[in-house]
Amino acid sequence: MSATNHDAFWMPFTANRQFRRTPRMLVAADGMYYTADDGRRVLDGCAGLWCVNAGHNRPRITEAVQKTIATLDFAPTFQMGHPLGFAAADRIAALAPGDLNHVFFCNSGSEAADTALKIAIAYHRVRGDAARTRLIGRERGYHGVGFGGISVGGISGNRKLYGGLLTGVDHLPHTHDLARNAFSKGLPEHGAELADTLERIVALHDPSTIAAVMVEPMAGSTGVLPPPVGYLRRLREICDKYGILLIFDEVITGFGRLGGPAFAAEKFGVIPDIMTCAKGVTNGTIPMGAAIVREHVHAAFMDGPESGIELPHGYTYSGHPVACAAAIATLDTYAEENLFARADDLAPYFEEAAHALRGLPHVVDIRNVGLVAGIELEPRPGAPGARAYETFDRAFRKGVLVRYTGDVIAVSPPLIIEKAQIDQLFGTIADIVRTLD
Repeated sequence: MSATNHDAFWMPFTANRQFRRTPRMLVAADGMYYTADDGRRVLDGCAGLWCVNAGHNRPRITEAVQKTIATLDFAPTFQMGHPLGFAAADRIAALAPGDLNHVFFCNSGSEAADTALKIAIAYHRVRGDAARTRLIGRERGYHGVGFGGISVGGISGNRKLYGGLLTGVDHLPHTHDLARNAFSKGLPEHGAELADTLERIVALHDPSTIAAVMVEPMAGSTGVLPPPVGYLRRLREICDKYGILLIFDEVITGFGRLGGPAFAAEKFGVIPDIMTCAKGVTNGTIPMGAAIVREHVHAAFMDGPESGIELPHGYTYSGHPVACAAAIATLDTYAEENLFARADDLAPYFEEAAHALRGLPHVVDIRNVGLVAGIELEPRPGAPGARAYETFDRAFRKGVLVRYTGDVIAVSPPLIIEKAQIDQLFGTIADIVRTLD
């Protein structure tokens, strides 16, 4: 199937007019590679869109999707159920740390974020603490594109077109500190004290009004910002002190992106009250997201009449059987191939390859953790983001797919990547950066 007219599809997060002048079209995928419409193989340096953690066209996942769509193409989960939904929830809960053991399914990271925020506010209300409606996010945070997510999120370009958004939202400062943390390998040493700003926000608004704090353990879409050492633990302590729920958005960081274990919460030793996931849960094959909640959060909703709906929230496709089958097969693939541990093993090599770009023209910072790295470029005067976009576009023409956000090149390949492909990935970026004006 081909399309010669690109006008009908209004593409997301895309400069549509620019794209139509010079389209970048993908027509097939297998393993570590896409195939472009001109037949070129393109090394996938960003796991599709942070989601194809096990690589493309995995037989177990494909077979599970094919079998399920031919057997149970759809089943409602409002007052009904199907075995795959319960099996997928069990598998996800088993991977989640601590007592994060109740899974509310949705269809994307955006829906997972809004679900988590609604659960947080409702949690306080069912406990008789209805004044707690205020939500705290973080500058440069990304929590999808629903009104809740963009309100709590802190990327100005995603917010400015949409008016006042949700009221009663405040933001922590971001943790990006070039002056003290440039070219950090792994978690930066400086910045844990930025979490203490939450104390000031609590004092300003009164803790009795605050429902939840929502952050990404590692901010991804804003340009790869790993948390300073001790920062997340300090947030947890302050939230506990004032009875505020802590929400981790693990849509990007989940399922081995930062190396083993499955989630950043366990890797960093900080357990949130609610955790969102999506993307890697089905290896990008079928849309799925989830909010995973701790026992005490879930239990608060179970005290009313047994016949009453505890949470009036959900989506037509919550726990879709084909998505659940894809999730189970994806988790099987991760486990059978030990991919989270493999990411840990590759992380030092990946780190050295990324930091080998230090000293190249216009490179002002390199950040990394697990199998994700951000290469920050000095903005071109009067044209912020232009150098990063040019790097992205030229890399695609050279057979490597990366992402760019602002002036940052983001790299997050499938966990099946080989060392030679890591060399190709960063070598291609280096060759292009050397020639940028």
